[in-house]
Amino acid sequence: MTDLAHHYSRFRVAERLLLTGHSHQAWPDAGFEAQQRAWLDAADFVDDKWEKAAGQALLVKAGFARLLGDRPEQIALGQNTHELVTRWLSALPLGERPRLVTTDGEFHSLRRQVDRLAEERIEVLKMAAWPVETLADRLAAAVTDGTAAVMVSSVLFETAAIVPGLESLAATCERHGVRLLVDAYHHLNVVPFDIRSMGLDGAFVTGGGYKYCQLGEGNCFLRVPPGTRMRPVLTGWFAEFEAMEGVPREGVAYAPGAPAFTGASYDPTSHYRAAAVFAFHAEQGLTAQRLHDINRRQVARLHAAVGQVDLEPAGGQIEAMPAERRGGFLAVRLPDAVQVAHTLRSRGVFVDARGEVLRIGPAPYLRDDQLDDAVSALGDVIARHR
Repeated sequence: MTDLAHHYSRFRVAERLLLTGHSHQAWPDAGFEAQQRAWLDAADFVDDKWEKAAGQALLVKAGFARLLGDRPEQIALGQNTHELVTRWLSALPLGERPRLVTTDGEFHSLRRQVDRLAEERIEVLKMAAWPVETLADRLAAAVTDGTAAVMVSSVLFETAAIVPGLESLAATCERHGVRLLVDAYHHLNVVPFDIRSMGLDGAFVTGGGYKYCQLGEGNCFLRVPPGTRMRPVLTGWFAEFEAMEGVPREGVAYAPGAPAFTGASYDPTSHYRAAAVFAFHAEQGLTAQRLHDINRRQVARLHAAVGQVDLEPAGGQIEAMPAERRGGFLAVRLPDAVQVAHTLRSRGVFVDARGEVLRIGPAPYLRDDQLDDAVSALGDVIARHR
C-alpha cells in the first residue's frame, strides 16, 4: 500500500513507524484542506456558517451510516462517545429498573461512568470479559426484567478480541424490554460491520472516527434504532429542532428518534474534516472490506514476525485467539508492557500499552518493511529487558 503514503504527507507516514493505528491513525491531507475551509466559511458567513456546517454534518452521518449498513437519519453525532452515552444513560428508566449489566473489558469512559453510577445505588453487574467466546451468553443470562440496559463492546479494546454471539444477546434484551448498547469503536472500518446481518437492528451502537476512520477528534456517533422515543435528562437545545407538531407542551419536547440525542452548539471544524476524509476514502476505494483485507494481511505479518521474537524470558506471549476472531491490532501480553512501549517510543516506534498488554496496530498507509522494522526494534528492547 505504498501508493497511499503520499496522501498522508503531513503526518510523514512514510518516514515514521506509526503502529498506533488502533488508537490514532494519520489523517489524509484532504482533511487539512477541509479544516482550513471551515475557518474560511466562518470568516465569510459569520453566524450564517451554520447552514454550511449542517451540510457537513449530514455527510458525516451518511459516512457512519454506510459503515453500519444503516440510514443517516438513525445517526446522532457528538464530540465524543461519553457525551452521547451519558445522554443515553440519562434516558433509561433507572428508577423502575435500577440495574445495568456490562463487562470488565469496556473502555474507560464507560467503565468510569458506570462505576460512579454504582456509587449512587444503581446496581451494576460486570461480567468477566474472558473467556470472550461465552461473554454474550453470560450477559444474556444476567438479563432480568429489572435490568435497564446491557452495554458491551463488539471488539475488546485491550486485546482486539471480537465478541461473538451478539445477535442472541440482542434477542434476549428485546424479549425483556432491555436496551442494548454496543460499543463498535474498535470494530468500525477495520472489521466489516452490518447492523442487520449481525442481528442488531434493535440495538444502540456507538463509536467514532478517532481510530480506524481517520477522522480525528470531535467525530462520534450514536446509532438509534428505528421507532425509538426516549427523553434524555441530559439534553441540549438541538434536540427540540425536529420536535413533532402536536406533541404535548406540558413538558420538555423532544424530536423522535436519533435527534433526541443531539446536543447544542459545537465546533463544526471536525465535521468538515470528517466529511472530506470520508470522501477521500471513497475516491481511493477504501471500503471497509478493502481496509479489512489490508489489515488482515498486515496483522498476520506482525503475528508471524513477533512469533520469531523470544518473548518467554520476558514473561511475554501473543494474546491467543483464532485469526478470524482478532480485530485490527496485535496484542502482546508482557509484564513490562508500559515500559516497553515507552522505550520503543524513545526509539521512534509508536505503539502503546494497556496494563500488561502491548498493542501493535498497523494502518493501510504503512509498508511491509516498516512493520518489520518495528518488530525488529521490539526484539531489541525485549532482549535488553531480560
